Amino acid sequence: MSYYSVLAVTPTSEDWISDYIEPANTLVAKHGGKYLARTSNHSQLEGADNPATLRILIEWPTAQAAQAFMSDPEYVPHLNARTAGSDSEHFLIEAKDDLE
Repeated sequence: MSYYSVLAVTPTSEDWISDYIEPANTLVAKHGGKYLARTSNHSQLEGADNPATLRILIEWPTAQAAQAFMSDPEYVPHLNARTAGSDSEHFLIEAKDDLE
């Protein structure tokens, strides 16, 4: 069953960004992930204001693939740089309908 990473990222520093993108692209693909969206073009339709510069959506083949990406020793320094240089939220969502 597929899973989706949904991220909201607002950089507080741009120092990490140029060193982040290429390794993140490579490692997402290595773990079977696929970027569906990485954009600053988004709007909030409902709820309390939760601004973010970027919204990112990644499709994963399994939850384990997403978790393996997050803990990959090659990714960890980039994750640390992103979290140190941004306000970020990351949710992992199972692609299923619990209300059927």
